[in-house]
Amino acid sequence: MTQRLVSVWQPFFLASESAGEAVAAATELEDLGYARIWFSGGFGENVAPRFREILDGTTRIGVATGIVSIWHSTPPEVAAFAHDAERAHPGRFLLGLGASHAVIVEGGGTDYRRPYSRMVDYLDGLDAAGVSPERRILAALGPRMLELSRDRASGAHPYFVPAEHTAEARAAIGPDRLLAPEVAVVLDPDASTARATARQYTSGYLALPNYTNNLRRFGWTDEDFADGGSDRLVDALIPWGTVEKVAAGLEKHYQAGADEVAIQVLNGGDDTSFPADGFRALAAALI
Repeated sequence: MTQRLVSVWQPFFLASESAGEAVAAATELEDLGYARIWFSGGFGENVAPRFREILDGTTRIGVATGIVSIWHSTPPEVAAFAHDAERAHPGRFLLGLGASHAVIVEGGGTDYRRPYSRMVDYLDGLDAAGVSPERRILAALGPRMLELSRDRASGAHPYFVPAEHTAEARAAIGPDRLLAPEVAVVLDPDASTARATARQYTSGYLALPNYTNNLRRFGWTDEDFADGGSDRLVDALIPWGTVEKVAAGLEKHYQAGADEVAIQVLNGGDDTSFPADGFRALAAALI
């Protein structure tokens, strides 16, 4: 891929109770030049209406699910949404799919078994419903899911990964597939408070085996996972500091092979307000 896209990953877009506020934030991001907005599809049935509300309220910016859980929505439900979005806004909607996590799936009363096979079956269902592989992307971490994202999707959307994973993912999916990692950042030059903000975010993800098992492949250990993450792990996962220092951290992912980086500006755990100042500053530095 030859593109170098700067995008946004922000929980605000699903968490906000106001569609108007979400669309206003999306419109500003579009005006600032961001390529795409990513946010979680949640854990309900069907694709959340907010994705369509943002598509309808903007004119150019892409919108992607990051991700729709393959345990919570069926291929026909997801395909219906994707086809409708494509008819209304050609080329702007990207369907991100993921296998989620055992604690979430089993908490809803479903056995979390054979997630790779479940994804293969799900993609078969989307094929049957006419959803092109080029209009979907997979939340891939390990080698098998990365290969699947190469062979049966437009590429991979890894989440909560260091730049070393981005390099591995590029090697796995080849040069012609989209690689769009999420990268969380903290715009704060003070090491103590920046890392504290980062740990509000990392502590939840480090309780999920999908992420810790992936990090183990790069040499991280239980000692690194304790108490929200060692300083070394936090620094590897979460670029923090001045705008210039954060931009340098994001550059590591582009240099490792990312076509697109989906930036999540950490907001101190407040998902219901939009960190507009952070995205304005990053746009000035990156776009």
